[in-house]
Amino acid sequence: MKVLNFGSLNLDYTYEVEHIVREGETIAADQVQMNLGGKGFNQSMALARAGISVYHAGLVGEEGIDFYDVCQDSGIKTDYIKTVVGRCGHTVIQVDENGQNSIILFGGANRKNTKEYVDEVLANFTSGDVILLQNEISEVPYIIEQAFKKGMTIVFNPSPYDERIDECDLGKVSTLIVNETEGQQLTGMTTPSTIVAAMEASFPNAKIVLTLGEKGSIYHLGDDELYQPAFAVEAVDTTAAGDTFTGFFVAGLLKQYTVRDALIKASKAAAIAVTKPGAALSIPFMSEVELFEA
Repeated sequence: MKVLNFGSLNLDYTYEVEHIVREGETIAADQVQMNLGGKGFNQSMALARAGISVYHAGLVGEEGIDFYDVCQDSGIKTDYIKTVVGRCGHTVIQVDENGQNSIILFGGANRKNTKEYVDEVLANFTSGDVILLQNEISEVPYIIEQAFKKGMTIVFNPSPYDERIDECDLGKVSTLIVNETEGQQLTGMTTPSTIVAAMEASFPNAKIVLTLGEKGSIYHLGDDELYQPAFAVEAVDTTAAGDTFTGFFVAGLLKQYTVRDALIKASKAAAIAVTKPGAALSIPFMSEVELFEA
């Protein structure tokens, strides 16, 4: 079984500010950093640091050469990463003094996927392989269709949520991982219980994971439902918390942990991540997670 993450690769420009800038306001930043990120890259990093051998597929612009080196140094296979003409995807991230963030996303190279490139990548995978997807790249509906035809197991984190999600056949997804806001956007419901119920009604065969930030997470499949509390920590930067949770949870399933153990590991990893600045670099190694005590 091979694991493929077909996802975004962004350059993250992070500004530390007293508060998130308001309309018409100009404020000074205390610090600025540029790091490698993107939901796709972050989740590949989390999978690798959780001990999973993962292939990453995605496009970078001409200034994205560092992604190859960092991926290889981190144990992420770069066979299917390609460089295209133009700019990398990038984000402008504000992080306030409480660790909360506000993000502007520019798609760049991530929006240049073609069906031909998708076919070229998926030709190397087969039935029983696993594919992880987010919603920061183009051609996601086509990737889902082609991966399903191949018999691949599809894990989808439909984030950030936008109208393109409506083009995706989510009935072909094996595991759906959404946060509370995305769950509300997907279902029109407003509480965790009604979100989960609506998702089950629409996707009865999918594993459903609803993350609730500091309130924890819910797993649901058929008659099985588990609630996992979050671990209380002092937050510095919440930017990659969801991606860390996703990567470690998927890793737990791939390692055939019980669902409870996978939730605990993912929750601990996310808790550690928010105590550190940055996105991908804040993601802990499994050894750190094993030693974490609430």
